[in-house]
Amino acid sequence: MTIAMSFPDWLALFLHYTMLSLLAVGGAITTAPDMHRYLVQEQHWLSEAQFSASVAIAQAAPGPNVLFVALLGWNVGLNAGNTATALLGLAVCMLGTLLPSTALTYYATRWSHENRDLRGVRAFKQGMAPIVVALLVATGWILATGGHTGLEHWPLWLLAFVSMLLVWRTKIHLLWLLGAGAILGWFGLV
Repeated sequence: MTIAMSFPDWLALFLHYTMLSLLAVGGAITTAPDMHRYLVQEQHWLSEAQFSASVAIAQAAPGPNVLFVALLGWNVGLNAGNTATALLGLAVCMLGTLLPSTALTYYATRWSHENRDLRGVRAFKQGMAPIVVALLVATGWILATGGHTGLEHWPLWLLAFVSMLLVWRTKIHLLWLLGAGAILGWFGLV
């Protein structure tokens, strides 16, 4: 996939990621559905496969959860040119994601620690829990469906449901489930 990106495109990408940074309650992964909407559906800077692979590879790799943002930026940059633009894409997405949320977290944490006994601060913390869960469910939906929402893709749905049950009810390591999914995909079963 080859795309052409100008300075306004890079700026729009940076600004989109700064906005998402401030919405990333529960981590950057909770904003993956909007990243998908923007990068794949609206701008067509990434393919469905590139998006899903970027998230899956980064989540399987050791390190911080936010690595998938760097990989998405890298792939946008590769689609726009070469290794230099890939590094630019990586930097644009990571800076857009990290700068606002880091500053907000620093100042909000200091303020909430100083005012931890206020009723509003306690209520805010309790109210954020369901929002984080809903954002994680939305992310899981995007990653599980991969754009395949019809009943003709029932093996994919079955695999997602069985994986969810195994994660919820057992102590099976996630890498085993990723490996099983990769093998089933390799043989074309999902």
